[in-house]
Amino acid sequence: MLRKLVLSLAAASLLAAGAADAATKPAKKAKPSPTSGVVLINTNLGLAGGSAAGTGIVLTKTGEVLTNNHVIAGATSITVTVPASGKSYTANVVGYDISDDVALIQLKGAANLATATFGSSAKLKLGQTTRAVGNAEGGGKLVQTVGKVTGLNQTIQVQDDYGDLRQLSTLVRTSARLVPGDSGGPLLDAATNKVVGMDAAGSANFQFNTSSTGYAIAIDKVLTLGRQIAAQKASTLVHIGATAFIGVSPQDTPGGVVIQSIVPDSPAAQTGLQPGDVLTSIDGTAVQTTDDLRTLLFQHHPDDSLTLGYTDSSGNAQTATITLASGPPQ
Repeated sequence: MLRKLVLSLAAASLLAAGAADAATKPAKKAKPSPTSGVVLINTNLGLAGGSAAGTGIVLTKTGEVLTNNHVIAGATSITVTVPASGKSYTANVVGYDISDDVALIQLKGAANLATATFGSSAKLKLGQTTRAVGNAEGGGKLVQTVGKVTGLNQTIQVQDDYGDLRQLSTLVRTSARLVPGDSGGPLLDAATNKVVGMDAAGSANFQFNTSSTGYAIAIDKVLTLGRQIAAQKASTLVHIGATAFIGVSPQDTPGGVVIQSIVPDSPAAQTGLQPGDVLTSIDGTAVQTTDDLRTLLFQHHPDDSLTLGYTDSSGNAQTATITLASGPPQ
């Protein structure tokens, strides 16, 4: 009887010790949902008379959202919808990097949003299974596709809506199918559902010069740029805040940039510029192409004043002082 009692006490001690270990051992974190922290983005392209759709990745609970720059380029208004709740927010552009195709927007009045869970693109390996999530074709719901990593540290050429060619680098190539509308959404490590890239699917105004399935910007690079923008650190590539706007539709011409049309009530209209005038300089710096014009304006902000040099329809050289307004992001 004594032996049985001792064994019973020992078993009870072991059970108690096991229960204590279970109580002190941290619970294993649940795998995040692949759609957690993913939002739908719709933009109004007021000056172009159209609209566009894309996807965003929620960075903070208070509504900082990462997306591709080409998703918000030209937007006169931005609406963001959280699929889980159906709640929609208007958004402001915090800043953007045209060259690397990354933008950060801020949802107005947002709080307690579910955020994405981020991994590291530095740990990706060829053949690794990935999952892409996005607002495919602007359909208003999140669609998931699965594929594998087929290339790392890729560089490709893209063409924007101005017809300009430029390069995107530090890309992950994936066989997961990406379509317009997926732009700005997450590429996930399928094993953990952690974000390892930001999808950069082509769209009507942003086309890949390649037949490969899909590309995503490595998330380590995206987060570095996102944090720079959030910290309000401008550079030659990163624009912070509202975009300067003069209100002209430009086209390259020998000797400068010809004005095709002028937005009513814009700074250009108020200054007296006319269609057919040729812009030749900004603050004494020569303007020879539309890219020159955009690059020079990129360094300015609304309410800045500058001097435009131009040639009027009679061939006379003129100058005009213009105060910049706020316009859509480039």
